[in-house]
Amino acid sequence: MAIFKDGLIRQGAAGASTVYTIDQSIRFNDDDTAYMSKTFTSSNRRTLTFSCWVKLGNLSINRNIFGPQTNNSGSGTYGALRLNPQNELDIFDYTNGTTNWRLQSTQLLRDPSAWYHIVFSMDTTNSISSERLRMYINGQRVNDFDVETYPSLDYQGQWNNNLSHEIGAIQRGSTNQYFDGYLAEIHFLDGYAYGPEYFGVFNSSNIWIPKQYTGSYGTNGFYIDGSDSSDLGKNVATGNTFASFASTNFQTNDQRADTPTNNQITFNPLNNQRSGGTPSNGNLDYVGPGTRTNISLTANIPSTGKWVVAYKVAQVSTGSGWQIGISTANDSDFGDAVGSNEDLDLIRMQPTSSDLYINDAVNGSGIDPSLPITTSDEFWVAVDMDSGNVYLGIYDESATAMKWVANDNGLDGDPATGANPTVTFNTTQMPRDNVVFSVGSKQTSQHIYLQRSTEVSGTIPTGYTYFENVKDLL
Repeated sequence: MAIFKDGLIRQGAAGASTVYTIDQSIRFNDDDTAYMSKTFTSSNRRTLTFSCWVKLGNLSINRNIFGPQTNNSGSGTYGALRLNPQNELDIFDYTNGTTNWRLQSTQLLRDPSAWYHIVFSMDTTNSISSERLRMYINGQRVNDFDVETYPSLDYQGQWNNNLSHEIGAIQRGSTNQYFDGYLAEIHFLDGYAYGPEYFGVFNSSNIWIPKQYTGSYGTNGFYIDGSDSSDLGKNVATGNTFASFASTNFQTNDQRADTPTNNQITFNPLNNQRSGGTPSNGNLDYVGPGTRTNISLTANIPSTGKWVVAYKVAQVSTGSGWQIGISTANDSDFGDAVGSNEDLDLIRMQPTSSDLYINDAVNGSGIDPSLPITTSDEFWVAVDMDSGNVYLGIYDESATAMKWVANDNGLDGDPATGANPTVTFNTTQMPRDNVVFSVGSKQTSQHIYLQRSTEVSGTIPTGYTYFENVKDLL
């Protein structure tokens, strides 16, 4: 479960115990134009089901999850299950300027910390018009729509026709719509109209969690789980010979450990000057707009315990204008207009020339360890929420050593023993239920990369938990 600055726990951000574990997801980045495609043979176009788990990246664009199309240009003939810029789930079938059927939900999917389960089921043989299309989010049927148009009895449209079907895109000339975020457990059933109970279940806490699908797939059916990093579009459906999807513009590291049963922390586009800096690559990469903007991660630091996280950066000169540290979650600078020269309001490290400089914003003091830095280094922040000790430092790649900055400008800080912290806050200075790891950036070429524990070269201090998996926070 993801914990926000307002204290709410979001449904769909699975953190409870599960009966079925999902080991990996597939990251789609719209900037990379990553997608999967496969030309179908015409099969059952009246009865079908699509199911997948979705975690959101970019929230402001049309993002196609799955659908058929005739070609790559013109108005054409196509269908889509997508999220629109208003973050409504939108499913339709379209032929040369005519919408044959469409469901567009009033419910909004806009929580970038959550995993959502989406099921679309079609059965045009049903005599009841409103039962021919069904949409489910997190196990619940969607019944409220901005657009609600059902197909005629026995209608056969573009879905499961002999067309190219794409996962993560509609490629149509200038109207390309690439998905941005993560997809997991992608199922398509040819000839079966099933509800969400085939793919998930409510646990004892009334949270919708995954379960293993054990049914049939039909001629064009498939199951993509991303288990082969060299072939992310591989069909692994048991007893099914349908060919795999061709994968375009993916890398092996687009197989991710962020899943519905192991939800991970990312940059939070909702706690950011949203008209300014932009997170991408599954919200693990943050870049500024040319004037400094700040962004936090998708969960508050727990009010107790020892927590650490690391980043890498694209530049280290004074002009690169980045900051890395901690802030209060309701820091007004997160919501300021772009251009107000925002600063993290507790403690931050930043470059000066090619050295590291630390600004203790609470006590109004600076720490200058004369520590050279390069883009090969990792930038670490460790927080002991019980003692109030905060440590800022680097993994020095050239020396293959961790260097934690002490308050006296030395490099003998030791988070593991509690010795020589960069700064120690009292409970008034550090409101323990309202602190976030955060960064700032003001250059369009300055990327700040949130590192996963499997990616870092530095050593996690003894007694500290890497700030990564939501279940560790509970």
